[in-house]
Amino acid sequence: MDIEADTKDWTWVLERPCPECGLAAGEVPPTDVAARVLADLPRWEAVLARAEARERPAAATWSPTEYACHVRDVFVVFGRRVQLMLDEDDPLFANWDQDETALEDDYAEQLPSEVATQLVAAGRAVAETFDAVPDGAWDRVGRRSNGSAFTVATLAQYFVHDVVHHLHDVRG
Repeated sequence: MDIEADTKDWTWVLERPCPECGLAAGEVPPTDVAARVLADLPRWEAVLARAEARERPAAATWSPTEYACHVRDVFVVFGRRVQLMLDEDDPLFANWDQDETALEDDYAEQLPSEVATQLVAAGRAVAETFDAVPDGAWDRVGRRSNGSAFTVATLAQYFVHDVVHHLHDVRG
């Protein structure tokens, strides 16, 4: 069975705590995001080391490996977006269809051990990107293709929710 596309606008997580994972993303200091990512990498490695890492808990729910592939790609996409916001004035981000990516890259068939290595490398890279944001640049603006506007600070908070939420999804 195919996974149902996620069409929700998750920007509300900047305004109130997530009832599923409990994170109040809007309260996370943006300067803490890099450390939070680095602290969660071992948890992702442990999830991917499980014997059942490639098993879906339900037919229409991603396996832990599929979630980890998504988070790996979130690290890459958001790292690029932050860099774009630092390099350009009010950039418009290219659309990223996470569900299309999951199908095209065949997340379900990827090997957990390889995903773990890739996820850790991408996590370290995005942490370096967030750590390198100059003090005066957290208010720089960028926009998603749907028109949602973010500052570097709110993008960091929105991003960290994705990572934490998916750890919750996989009981990490």
